[in-house]
Amino acid sequence: MIPVYQPHFTGREKEYVNQCLDSTWISSKGEFIGRFERGFADYIGAKHATTVSNGTVAIHLALEAIGIGPGDEVIVPTLTYIASVNTILQTGATPVFVDSLEDTWQIDPEDIERKLSAKTKAIMAVHLYGLPCDMDTITAICRKHKLYLIEDCAEAFGTLYKGQHVGTFGDIATFSFFGNKTITTGEGGMVITKEEHILDKAYHLKNQGVSQAREYWHDTVAYNYRMTNICAAIGLAQLEQADKILAKKRIIATWYQEGLSALPLKTHQEQPDTRHSYWMFSVAVDQPAVRQLLREHLKQAGIETRPLFYPAHTLPHCSTDESFPIAESLASRGINLPSYPDLTREDVSQVIQAMRNFPGWS
Repeated sequence: MIPVYQPHFTGREKEYVNQCLDSTWISSKGEFIGRFERGFADYIGAKHATTVSNGTVAIHLALEAIGIGPGDEVIVPTLTYIASVNTILQTGATPVFVDSLEDTWQIDPEDIERKLSAKTKAIMAVHLYGLPCDMDTITAICRKHKLYLIEDCAEAFGTLYKGQHVGTFGDIATFSFFGNKTITTGEGGMVITKEEHILDKAYHLKNQGVSQAREYWHDTVAYNYRMTNICAAIGLAQLEQADKILAKKRIIATWYQEGLSALPLKTHQEQPDTRHSYWMFSVAVDQPAVRQLLREHLKQAGIETRPLFYPAHTLPHCSTDESFPIAESLASRGINLPSYPDLTREDVSQVIQAMRNFPGWS
């Protein structure tokens, strides 16, 4: 079986983890937490960064840190992983769904404008599958209407928009380091912000609301969202390999683009003035009826795939009567192909050949 993803451990991961074990600093204190935070912030060009235990709580913490709550509306693409939406609901706010763009699969700025209301407090830009949103237009909308901009960069480590790393445009941003992400800590995440007061609030909330001045004094309802030193040690070792990992994923994307060019599908293409990080190598077949049959054909050939996310507005706890035709179409046609850094040219050729041999192409 060629899996859709697996982590890449060729650096100092074991060495750093053993340092944690030898020092006995294995929980949420230890030198690797600060080193990973500083290293990550420097790598993406961010001002402030704080680690958390996973990418979902990163979004929840970000929303809480900027004061999102009951009565507020947060604009979010319906074509996203459900964590983007669940965390809005968890704050008591209301997610307002918008459609996607056919060419980029990212949030549609024109639909954002249509969905603004007096209750809108923030826009969440999700950089889906490693391609950036239209940040010039979205930041202009936020400035014009005095809205917070949240960037969900769970799938977009290494993604650039006009030479600037995603996550550094908004008021606050989040990253995920789950095992299938470009760099991983097993489970983990990061919250990024430009403002020190927002960082301070995020840190306070992730750390059980403990007072900085009074021992074991907790002054608000808060959370234990802290990353362990062991996870941070893995993250630091991964960060040291980031350029190598990203470069290999771009090579893999080139192999796929060349090999699949004659088939009735569209690949998720890099756009002008962007750098696609290719978290997953994603395609959309021309005909929705073909998608599941192709996935089954590839499975029989020993190749794992993933479908695109279901649009959030179609899920039971988020269901609406609205229609989002582009998001619905992409979700019905999209497939993620194996794209992890240890793939060889022969592995990718095997996937391409299996796709070419699919008897269901019309």
